[in-house]
Amino acid sequence: MMPSRSYAHLFRERVAATPTTTAFLVPSYHEPEEWRSLTWESAATLVNQLAAGLLALGVSHGDRVALVCGTRIEWVLSDLALATIGAVTTTVYPSTNLTDEKYILLDAGAQLVVAENWAQVTKLRTDPELDSRTKAIVLIDDDRPGDSPADDRILSYANLLSLGDTQLRSQPECVNAALDAVKPSDLSTLIYTSGTTGTPKGVELTHSAWTFEAAAVKQLDFVYPDDRLYLWLPLAHVFGRDLLSVQLAVGFESVVDGRVNRIVAGVGETAPTLLVGVPRIFEKVRAAVMTMYPKRGLKGRISHWAFAVGRDSRESRLAGKRMSPTLALRYFLADKLVFRKLRAKLGGRMRLMVSGSAKLSPQVQEWFYSAGLVLIEGYGLTETSAIACVDDNLHPHFGTVGKPLPGVDIRIAADGEILVRGDNVARGYHNLPAANAESFPDGWFHTGDIGEFTPEGTLRITDRKKDLLKTSNGKYVAPQKVETAIMANTPYAAQAVVIGEGHPYCAALIVLDRDPLAAWAKRRGKADLGFTELSTLPEIRNSIDRCIRRANRKLESWETIKKYVILERELTLESDELTPSLKVRRAQVLSHFADAVNAIYADPSPIPFVSDRDK
Repeated sequence: MMPSRSYAHLFRERVAATPTTTAFLVPSYHEPEEWRSLTWESAATLVNQLAAGLLALGVSHGDRVALVCGTRIEWVLSDLALATIGAVTTTVYPSTNLTDEKYILLDAGAQLVVAENWAQVTKLRTDPELDSRTKAIVLIDDDRPGDSPADDRILSYANLLSLGDTQLRSQPECVNAALDAVKPSDLSTLIYTSGTTGTPKGVELTHSAWTFEAAAVKQLDFVYPDDRLYLWLPLAHVFGRDLLSVQLAVGFESVVDGRVNRIVAGVGETAPTLLVGVPRIFEKVRAAVMTMYPKRGLKGRISHWAFAVGRDSRESRLAGKRMSPTLALRYFLADKLVFRKLRAKLGGRMRLMVSGSAKLSPQVQEWFYSAGLVLIEGYGLTETSAIACVDDNLHPHFGTVGKPLPGVDIRIAADGEILVRGDNVARGYHNLPAANAESFPDGWFHTGDIGEFTPEGTLRITDRKKDLLKTSNGKYVAPQKVETAIMANTPYAAQAVVIGEGHPYCAALIVLDRDPLAAWAKRRGKADLGFTELSTLPEIRNSIDRCIRRANRKLESWETIKKYVILERELTLESDELTPSLKVRRAQVLSHFADAVNAIYADPSPIPFVSDRDK
């Protein structure tokens, strides 16, 4: 396994190998959606122009440039241009609040910002210190209002391309000369962690980390040049960014569109073979199918029967054995009546789906496998350049994240913590020597995750070390395990937060999902009711009751949910209850909903939810 010299060299090698094949599919951003293709050669032309434009603006080797932008082709090309001249990409979610964004930009030392639109520029200008430190802003969508004040520091994305074209005519070798100075050990990307428990930490990822990841995944040989990836993940997140490295190594196409509300539509329009996402995306697809038809209606009974047949078929299919003639006939009918339609909704060519970033329920994996769709799980953190483990798509091990990548070492510490070592591990945190001493003390990265190896050698994640709660009965509970069980068994739930620290039993705060809730209301003639009103209906409460009982059957007795509260509003970024990557900030949620938490444990009423083993 011989990684390329740098991320930028990896790009150049891909362009040289397959110049005229399609690299990216890009949306038109208007309905009906149209998709244009961009070849590797065309992408290289744009990257060189952007790189030359950045050089003309004074950006040089090692300089930090912030990308404050969602997932779109301009992000990809800008990042490649920065890598080509040895500058350092600093990623910022567009949804990041001003306080965190200011911290990131000042801590990184970013002096140039590539902003998606005028709203992002306005946010920068709100803070005088941030505004004064920003030497130049490149505006991707030039949607400046007509009355906006003149500012020589701001130029459009089109202006940057034009500036680069002029620079290349006067100095044709300027970009190549900058690329020649880029070394494997150079800093490539500063990605700031989501900060569920405190101030974000800037993770320093080198060029060699990205090229190692690319080479290691390519060596596994489970993604191919003729694949098409639907790339919707935030590129400010390490998982999305790592997929670009893998694409360069393998050479498949990527559909680049970060509009979350169009994932299902976009997948149907572009027919990808690969879909990589977070568990919530796959949970939502499953929930939409499960709540599509009334259970007592004909279509509902057919769907229920089909997935029962799929469940019966799993053992044979996973073992690579032939099904019995009777089961094979039943599966053929189930596929024709139900499963084929589900696969058509996903474009009809879906070969493999991969989940990461949070724990995935094996129930969700089994459900998709029943329908002929392979969903495997991977594992990694920002500090491991995303992928440290990934499961085998040909022989999946549901409930595990598979084996370590080639060249990655993983061991379990005495207290159960997962430790990782390899060339994909970050060189440390930016400007945080104390945090480096704690997390990288002995050549191993201490992940903070708890896990174990199965007899087959695959890794199973149980929870975050710092998230473990202890009930007043002295029992330790992994909230993530319980929350995963709730989400897998409650199709109407959007979020679940488990509580119980210092209390005699576990309880849950549950947020309902607007889409299936609205569909339910429409079927029952209650479409005029709002989200809060629907959340309080006795019929909904009865449905959630059944779901919680079902989830409890998957848990140990001390982990089961004894009570729950349905929150009357969603958790939001604005209230600081979610990180930019949509992870729950547990402490904030418990603080904001303290009255609901107190009411659960103050209420002396009988505990209604017990698992079968408690009866």
